[in-house]
Amino acid sequence: MKLTIAAVGRLKDGGERVLVDRYVSRLAGARGGALGPVLERELPESRAGTATERRDDEARRLLAAVAGCDVIVALDERGRDFNSQDFARWLGTRQDSGARHAAFLIGGPDGHGAEVLAAAALQLCLGRLTLPHGLARAVLAEQLYRAATILAGHPYHRA
Repeated sequence: MKLTIAAVGRLKDGGERVLVDRYVSRLAGARGGALGPVLERELPESRAGTATERRDDEARRLLAAVAGCDVIVALDERGRDFNSQDFARWLGTRQDSGARHAAFLIGGPDGHGAEVLAAAALQLCLGRLTLPHGLARAVLAEQLYRAATILAGHPYHRA
C-alpha cells in the first residue's frame, strides 16, 4: 500500500529532515514490501485572517493534495492512541481490505479543519504530549517503518 505524508509547513534541512528521510528510505527498502513507498507533500501555511479560515483553507488544500487516496488519517491530539503493534494491525487490515493508498495528514499550527476530520477514516494521536510539526513527521515516519517491519515479521520491533 502506497503511503503519503501531507503536511502543512516545510521541513528545513537538519535533524528532523534527516530522521524523516532515514525512515522513508528504510521503508522503501523494507522486506515484504507491505507498505510503501512514502510520498511527501508539503504545503505552505495559510495566510488567512482567522484561525478558522486558516484551518478551512489548509483542509481544502490537504485534501486536494491527497485526492484519490483510499484511506485518510488525520493526526490530531484528540485522536486514537495506538501502540505500535495495534497501529500496524490497523494498517494491515486496511491493506487486506483492498486499500491501495493511505494518506497521513498533519495540519498547521491551528490544527485541522472540519473537512479533514470528517474525511478521515482515523484520527490518530501520536501521544498526549504536544510535538512540533517536524518532530511529529519524524515520529510518524518511524512508526510507518516500524509497522512495515511488524507486518513483515522483521525483528526491528522487539516489544
